[in-house]
Amino acid sequence: MIIGIPRELDAGETRVPVIPDSVKRFTDQGAEVQIEAGMGQSVRIEDSAYEKAGATIVTDRTALLNNADIVLRLRKPSIEEVSQLKKGSIHISFLDPFNENELVDAFAAAGVTSISMEMIPRTTRAQKMDALSSQASLAGYAMVVLAAERLDKILPMMMTPAGTISPSRVFIIGAGVAGLQAIATAKRMGARVDAFDTRPVVKEQVESLGGKFVEIDLGETGQTAGGYANALTPEQVQMQLDGQKKVCAQSDIVITTAQLFGRPAPTVVTKEMLQAMKPGSVVVDLAVESGGNVEGSVAGEEVEIDGVKVIGLANMPGRVANNASQMYSANLHNLVLEYWNKETKQFDLDMEDEIIKGCVITHDGEMVNEMIKNIRGAK
Repeated sequence: MIIGIPRELDAGETRVPVIPDSVKRFTDQGAEVQIEAGMGQSVRIEDSAYEKAGATIVTDRTALLNNADIVLRLRKPSIEEVSQLKKGSIHISFLDPFNENELVDAFAAAGVTSISMEMIPRTTRAQKMDALSSQASLAGYAMVVLAAERLDKILPMMMTPAGTISPSRVFIIGAGVAGLQAIATAKRMGARVDAFDTRPVVKEQVESLGGKFVEIDLGETGQTAGGYANALTPEQVQMQLDGQKKVCAQSDIVITTAQLFGRPAPTVVTKEMLQAMKPGSVVVDLAVESGGNVEGSVAGEEVEIDGVKVIGLANMPGRVANNASQMYSANLHNLVLEYWNKETKQFDLDMEDEIIKGCVITHDGEMVNEMIKNIRGAK
């Protein structure tokens, strides 16, 4: 089989989908790997490194897409590029299938099997393929570093002959993968860390990292089977906002990571809460690309609201692109090699497999993913 890996064309994308180590894993299993020339430039990986790992460098992007049996990439393709894929081929990347109806339909019309990296189940067996988690972990780290750089104070307590500097206070809203990494990073940097999540089950994890779990009684909340927070009732949302306002007012940095799987992100910091914060405070909104957690945040921009810096920069994992590429590349090769038949040197697509059933969106000219079909049917 030919595995084709094109360059990422998005101007804001600094990550690459595959590094040479993964290429060697593929070629060692008998796959032919074709890389578009210059694919690794954003993380300073030369074409020669891919060639050394066994890849062929291709300058014709269209030919690469036409010939590949499996296409690996990071971001979703354009509709035009879907039409360039070989019928019966497999395309693997982030796809945003909840919102990209036209793209999903294009995959089905082209007879391409599309696999969405967002849809990898959060199970023990699938952990090594879970790109959402790998990238969220790095985003949690990058957010704290960015906020610390923007804040006009230091994070740790410091005792000097001129007096003692109190530690900065950091409030993390959402204690999923990104939030937990943000807690750990802020704590390592010496901040005093508070955290809140609608799922009381994460309290122990927050405290194990040195954070203080903020208790806000919302009644029955819980989480989905995939580990995501359930949507709150309007009454619960107001109770959450009231409780968080008091903590925000005392915080120097607020980091929001609250996301709902397949749905717009909830607003967890209102303008009223921003007004209660100290001038010069910093808020970072990780969910800005999926609707935003912070009222007034702007995707791709840093704005000031009532003296508070609100950061809505996109692609947080891309701020540490080297490691993000390394981890995403491992997620991809773990997925492919999990279903690789060493004898036939083919990717065996077992449509009854739990992981495959969760992440395959289109197959044999049809949309087959039950979750996406149900969501479309409900609209």
